[in-house]
Amino acid sequence: MKVVLPGGTGQVGTVLDRALTHAGHEVTVLTRHPVRAREVGWDGATLGRWAEVVDGSDVVINLAGRSVSCRYTAENLRAMMDSRVDSARVVGEAIAAAARPPRVWLQMSTATIYAHRFDAANDEATGVIGGSETGVPDYWAYSVDIAKNWERAQAEASTPKTRKVALRSAMVMSPDRGGVFDVLLGLTRLGLGGPVAGGAQYVSWIHDEDFVRAVEFLIDRDDIDGPVNLASPGPLPQRDFMRALRAARGVPVGLPATRWMAELGALALRSDTELLLKSRRVVPGRLREAGFGFRYRTWQPAALDLVQRAWLSRAGRCGLVAAEAASGRRA
Repeated sequence: MKVVLPGGTGQVGTVLDRALTHAGHEVTVLTRHPVRAREVGWDGATLGRWAEVVDGSDVVINLAGRSVSCRYTAENLRAMMDSRVDSARVVGEAIAAAARPPRVWLQMSTATIYAHRFDAANDEATGVIGGSETGVPDYWAYSVDIAKNWERAQAEASTPKTRKVALRSAMVMSPDRGGVFDVLLGLTRLGLGGPVAGGAQYVSWIHDEDFVRAVEFLIDRDDIDGPVNLASPGPLPQRDFMRALRAARGVPVGLPATRWMAELGALALRSDTELLLKSRRVVPGRLREAGFGFRYRTWQPAALDLVQRAWLSRAGRCGLVAAEAASGRRA
């Protein structure tokens, strides 16, 4: 199978690229800074020679968009919007112009499209789209607008021969360096993995193995299109989420943080408190209805697996460094 990954060099792209390549598929990554032989340059906004790899491919999985791990300034919010909408629009143009268009286009979206709520879970059929909640910062509505415009750019693309799926993904948990799990694990090791602002806000997540399996499932299911939630069936309050992570890591306590402390921490990490304080209670309605089986339905076993893999990865890197140093001494 020929797969094209626009924006495939980030955390989620790395997870998919690694898994699909290991499975024997031919993966081409579109990136602004190509390095490897199977990476092709593009700018994420205009058609170019990169569109040739879309023509004749089987699957396009568009992951492009500016990282949300930044301060939510007006400039950064605009960059988030433009990078997502422009890339979705131009991928649609490339598919529309292809002599042999792909059979399916999976477009990354986000579970942030749903409302900040505690009372009930959001699935695709009954979930409440956010943007009009009371008692939350006004700019949270802009994040919802980004998600809606992102999905609209795909939906409005004229690609009648290509099935389209919008992946409303929760946070993808993988042990890769720099990802969200790596950040949370680092805070836990430092004793900072306690509840934030009381910790009642829900955390929706998906284990990287289930994320890959869900993507493969959606590629194969010709009867599924439109928005699909990629989230485990077990969202849980942030205080319980971090308690399970501390237990998996063997850290007995985690210092709690007030809202103002979270603001200071987000400032130091050059991130934003929306990522910590918004209650994302999202469940995979359509995946469950279609018969998809999660290997990690609850957070505790998922956290144990991820902690073990992170430890093995770091131990392997340390061993490689030691071996290289020893080799240098012998030389």
